[in-house]
Amino acid sequence: MTLPRVIRRTIRRRVHREKLWNGNVEAPFRTLFTDREHIVRWAISTRRKYDVLVPLLELEYPHLVVVRLRSQNDVERWLAGALSAAIRSSHHRHTGRD
Repeated sequence: MTLPRVIRRTIRRRVHREKLWNGNVEAPFRTLFTDREHIVRWAISTRRKYDVLVPLLELEYPHLVVVRLRSQNDVERWLAGALSAAIRSSHHRHTGRD
C-alpha cells in the first residue's frame, strides 16, 4: 500500500508545486530516472523489506506491540482511539495529571 500512496502524493505535490520543507518543492518527474534517492525509487526498493523485518522483530522483542494499519481509515481510527488513549495514559502515569 505504501508505493501507490507515495506515487499519488508525489504527483500531487509536483503538479500543485506544494511547498515541502524549507520552501522546497518536488523535483521534476524525470528525476525519478536520474536521482538514485528519489522517494518513488526508495519506495520501490524497500517495499518488501518490512515483510521480512517485522516478523523477525516480533520474535526478538515479543513485549513490543506491532500495529498494522492497512488503510487511511485504520490510521485515523488508531490516531483518534487507541493511540490517543495510550498517550493520555502515559501522560497521566508520568505526570500524575490528565
